[in-house]
Amino acid sequence: MKIAYRLASSDDLALITKLSVLMQLDDYCGEDEEDELHSRNKRDLQNPNMAMFLAFDGNKAVGFSHVFIRNEWFWSEIEDGPVGYLETIFVCSDYRKQGIAQTLVAMCEIWAKEKGCAEFASSCDLDNANSLAFHLRSGFKEIHRIIHFNKKL
Repeated sequence: MKIAYRLASSDDLALITKLSVLMQLDDYCGEDEEDELHSRNKRDLQNPNMAMFLAFDGNKAVGFSHVFIRNEWFWSEIEDGPVGYLETIFVCSDYRKQGIAQTLVAMCEIWAKEKGCAEFASSCDLDNANSLAFHLRSGFKEIHRIIHFNKKL
């Protein structure tokens, strides 16, 4: 199997949204409605400080990554300057453990470096052991654990 990779464009909105829905079904994130995912992906694909990359097996999209530039990252070792941030990584279950996610992350890192970033960051939920293991295998180091709080006013 030969996997092909490329930068996503606005023409890929339907593919990105389909993969986003699959990701949610796989319990990787919240329960956004498909219309909301479509709108968010459309906005993000048009943002020059964000990029998405796709992995294909032939004509079938089998994974994607989403990276953006953060100008604030509280746990950065860099005093100021942009930080590349891995927002999303997803590979369809039949294609996991084949290096696809690693390649997608590497593409995000290259993009971030080209945008002037000297650091690359990501996060995962405290109870997501699979994501933690993936991040550690991908060369990230754990730097902080936190629980966020919120209340309505």
